Amino acid sequence: MQLRDIDLLNRDAFLDGPPHEWFTWLRENEPVFRHPEPDGPGFWVVTRYDDVVAINRNAKAYSSDQRRGGVVGLEQVPPNAKGNPFADTENAPALMLTMDPPEHTRYRKLVNKGFTPRMINALEAQIRATTQRIIDEAVAKGDVDFVIDVAAELPLQVIADLLGVPQEDRHQLFHWSNQMIAGGDDPEYQVADDELGGAYIGMFGFAHQLAEQRRANPQDDIVTTLINAEVDGDRLSELDFNMFFLLLAVAGNETTRNALSHGMNAFLEHPDEYRALVDHPELVGNATEEVLRWASPVMYFRRNATEDIDLHGQQIHEGDKVSIWYASANRDDAHFDDPFRFDIRRTPNEHIAFGGGGPHFCLGASLARMEIHVLFEELVQRAPKVEGLDKPDRLRSNFIAGIKHLPVRLAR
Repeated sequence: MQLRDIDLLNRDAFLDGPPHEWFTWLRENEPVFRHPEPDGPGFWVVTRYDDVVAINRNAKAYSSDQRRGGVVGLEQVPPNAKGNPFADTENAPALMLTMDPPEHTRYRKLVNKGFTPRMINALEAQIRATTQRIIDEAVAKGDVDFVIDVAAELPLQVIADLLGVPQEDRHQLFHWSNQMIAGGDDPEYQVADDELGGAYIGMFGFAHQLAEQRRANPQDDIVTTLINAEVDGDRLSELDFNMFFLLLAVAGNETTRNALSHGMNAFLEHPDEYRALVDHPELVGNATEEVLRWASPVMYFRRNATEDIDLHGQQIHEGDKVSIWYASANRDDAHFDDPFRFDIRRTPNEHIAFGGGGPHFCLGASLARMEIHVLFEELVQRAPKVEGLDKPDRLRSNFIAGIKHLPVRLAR
């Protein structure tokens, strides 16, 4: 392999999964690589575990701020790009994901009010009942698309319950979410500019309507908690709430769905591991962490250098785009023994599927872990026999490690 063979802007290179041979070569030979960009200045690619964690925790030198470029997108986006309200980085609305401290700290303190351990732990019984129903319906069918019938349904129903969204509306959230995440990269979800704009407008409108309902009729749910949250005199504005609703509806759905789908696919490719979990369900905690490491649903995030930095002899300049690749770090053999082995007994397993610490550690990590844990715990009891019927149909994306369809047979 040569450096010129590596093209992380080629979405087709991800259709069989992340190009791990590229990342392995980069970790060994060019751990900080200046990747060319046909119509832009290029971007840095950082692939080693320790470097990814260090950058993720250093918000001062490596900014997530939307006004500096945000966290998604390796290519330059024209300021006049149609449909996407985040294309104009100077004037775009800000997600918590695209803020730096102290603004991010203020915002996170407010939304943390809805994600206390008490509130998350209180969901377990409901999540388990939902999971049991979804799996039993899938087993009754026998042959199912695991993504559509199981992996997508669980986080959708959980998010709907969490936000107080009527269950009959959950597939509209799924539809909008797919349009926003896949955009123009995947032909199945490809939409025209006006449709993409419509997805954002629809999501914001839905959030606004939901908030108005809770103001008029408060309930014991996260939406009521968030719109009434106050820290040091600060409250969420209407736009703040709408943006957080979008983040939770999209990120909470997409990442968990893809972790579950990759987990099932890993078990299909490693049937001895599934049999081990059937025989030893007490391993489900370990298995959950290995699924997260293996899946790395978000393959990278972007940061933007705020100062000149020397990293392994490479000169990163203020304003440079820096991409940190979680998909690579989670296969780093300097940190994981035999990293390309799917092993539900792996311990320790200090993966960075949730970002590796720092101010942007995933707010929904506990909820995602609970969903993955409960689903596979119930699945091995209710469907101890699983069989893959076709290869996975993967999302065409260099950002989200997604599986769109996974035909399986589930049996008792």
